[in-house]
Amino acid sequence: MNRTIVTSATCTSCGCLCDDIDLHTENGRIVRAERACPLGREWFFGYHGGGQATALVDGRPATINEAVETAAGILTKANRPLIYGLGNSTCETQREAILLAEDIGGVIDTHTSMTHGASKLGAQLVGKVTCTLGEVRNRADLLIYWGTNPVETHPRHLTRYAYTPTGRFVPGGRHDRTMILVDVQKTLSARVADQFLQIQPGTDFELLTVLRAIVREQKVDPCLLAATGVTLERATALVAQMKRARLGVFFFGNGLTRTRGRHMNVAALHSLTMALNAFTKFAAVPMRDSGNDVGADNVMSWLTGYPVGVDFSRGYARSNPGEFTAADVLARREADAALIVAADPWSTMPEAAVDHLETIPHVVIDRAGATARARARVQFITASPGIDAPGTAYRMDWVPVSMRAAFHSPQTTDEDVLGRIRVGVRLGVRS
Repeated sequence: MNRTIVTSATCTSCGCLCDDIDLHTENGRIVRAERACPLGREWFFGYHGGGQATALVDGRPATINEAVETAAGILTKANRPLIYGLGNSTCETQREAILLAEDIGGVIDTHTSMTHGASKLGAQLVGKVTCTLGEVRNRADLLIYWGTNPVETHPRHLTRYAYTPTGRFVPGGRHDRTMILVDVQKTLSARVADQFLQIQPGTDFELLTVLRAIVREQKVDPCLLAATGVTLERATALVAQMKRARLGVFFFGNGLTRTRGRHMNVAALHSLTMALNAFTKFAAVPMRDSGNDVGADNVMSWLTGYPVGVDFSRGYARSNPGEFTAADVLARREADAALIVAADPWSTMPEAAVDHLETIPHVVIDRAGATARARARVQFITASPGIDAPGTAYRMDWVPVSMRAAFHSPQTTDEDVLGRIRVGVRLGVRS
């Protein structure tokens, strides 16, 4: 038995990117993951390194060179190729994907357009005030989770960063903090919270706007709050509580970004946050879902100027959410080839988009052990970031985390595959 312990591994199962995990391995398998949450253990124990083909072409095992040549041919011949995914990839992979999209004159979109893309658009409208999770741990005494269920979606967020840990200016941990949950229904997080504010579905924008009016000491008609399910007295008390905080933080989730209002909900929350900063210190942080959603937004913004939905068909970058975002391009049946990188549009996209995706030639780059896609012309089986592939990822608070490989993998990396496809595309164009 060959048992080893790999210290300070990084878990990419959610946006917390916990980098204090100790992995116990036996004969190349992970048997224990100290300090990992249930989602993290599922991620690590689901590791399938080795023993698999590195590439499939039309469902049969193939060499990397054959698969790369076939994938490059598909993308080169397409009039409207689409690249989609990347939220579970490293920043290095995301860079290669964007450069490939420019090479082929295609459309590139990350799966944040389906989740927190609205948070980027909302921040662009009004600006934002934010902070790091380190500041939250050491200073925050009021936590407001809005439209999110951290106990189930980010299990270590409360225990490692926000609610229960002791900090420099909150030495009593949870005894020095207050946690408020705002949501449309009771969840497991509601049982943990000190206060639970249940609102009516689709009324986030109205409540946030009224709260900002109360912060500014403007008169509010109680009838405006009737639809939200919150009384004026309760809203006024909440504002007073927010003003008394030394450092308050909004953590907002898909309950804001994927419901009626979308980016305007986020804009309203950011506007409320800035209004509160006239009285105390307040910040807002999105509860990002995938391991490197933030990295995808950052790299896209660095290289193209836009976070999601970028089109290179004219030789330069253009962006228009709703026009160049992947679900819309597929639903309108505009794409005639697709490259899916570390994503599962089959379970997250609208039916019309999935139906069209299944009719066009597509290439899939995904982890060992991921679902085999029978209709994919080419499928690459690649290494897993943070387990058997190194790289860089960004935590939900925009802090970069350097990930090192815990294992040596026989599979290649997403970055390497995309780099080879880029070479293949250039050779195909020249010939």
